[in-house]
Amino acid sequence: MLVRIVKLTFKPENISSFEQIFEETKLNIRNFEGCRLLELYQEMDNPAVFFTYSYWDHAQALDSYRQSEFFKNVWSRTKILFAAKPEAWSVNKKQTLN
Repeated sequence: MLVRIVKLTFKPENISSFEQIFEETKLNIRNFEGCRLLELYQEMDNPAVFFTYSYWDHAQALDSYRQSEFFKNVWSRTKILFAAKPEAWSVNKKQTLN
């Protein structure tokens, strides 16, 4: 399973705009073929920093999502809100302990 972690830093005045975009699009992201989980986190000490975690069946599913018109539309609306360049990691999930 591939886990995609993305760090997003927004201008403080754009936080609510990002939250609205996420609210409007989260179900479409989560229901995209190959996506198994979607989570959104907000930094406790810096509320302008968010992280998304998404679980994908494989790299091809994530690549299909990133090439979709849906993603391109969401990303074009989101990237204008940034205060810093986003950072992203694709990692293999090794273990979970509950």
